[in-house]
Amino acid sequence: MKHFTIDSTYTNYQYNISVSVPNGRQPEDGFPIIYVLDGRNYFDFAKQTINLQSGNSPKTNVESAIVVGICHQEKDESLRRFYDFTAQAETYHFPERTKGKWVELNDLGGAENFSKFIEDELKPEIESRYPVNQNKQTLYGHSLSGYFVLWSYLTKRDCFHTYLAVSPSLWWNDEELFRYLEEADLKEQRSVFIIVGEQEGFMVKDAIRFYDQLPAGETKQLYIAQEENHASVVPTTMSRAFRFSTKKSK
Repeated sequence: MKHFTIDSTYTNYQYNISVSVPNGRQPEDGFPIIYVLDGRNYFDFAKQTINLQSGNSPKTNVESAIVVGICHQEKDESLRRFYDFTAQAETYHFPERTKGKWVELNDLGGAENFSKFIEDELKPEIESRYPVNQNKQTLYGHSLSGYFVLWSYLTKRDCFHTYLAVSPSLWWNDEELFRYLEEADLKEQRSVFIIVGEQEGFMVKDAIRFYDQLPAGETKQLYIAQEENHASVVPTTMSRAFRFSTKKSK
């Protein structure tokens, strides 16, 4: 496992990057790769999930993969997420249920710059160090970073082949991703997996509605995790998500 920092000229921010590379023989085309957002929280679990699943590949049908955790600095993570993971907009609308929770947020709408950081700065660095399969690249995110995953799926389809969105914040800014979906050019096929916990209330309805509006020809899947909530849905579904992403070809 490797750790390094990278300074982005697009976001003017330093990210901590964690990388797990499989042991054993390297595939001829390189390893599939999964970029995990909110990596400070989810990288270790993602790494172990891949290691355990790929260790019994004939039964799990999951192949080994490189896992990259994109981590914010702990001191400003909670605020920085709202800049990196949200799309730019003229105005921002928050649901009444938030009771002014984010009124003091000043830095929003950095998703375009964050996407450029991943594509133009992080990926080249990773690919210069490790054997990456250019045709098997996945983006994983939960909650607000799940919103960014779906925003990327709709607007940056060349960046990844599979998009894994767990409990995506489809409510963000007056449900703007539904408007993005109406305008998106989805002719080039990609794979998208949306997961939500059964106990997440309105987020379940949002996920179903978004999924139902996806094109019929798209490789897509929706999973509602029984008895799970916004916090518990990640550890109970990550294996399922990665199986969708790295399903071994027979």
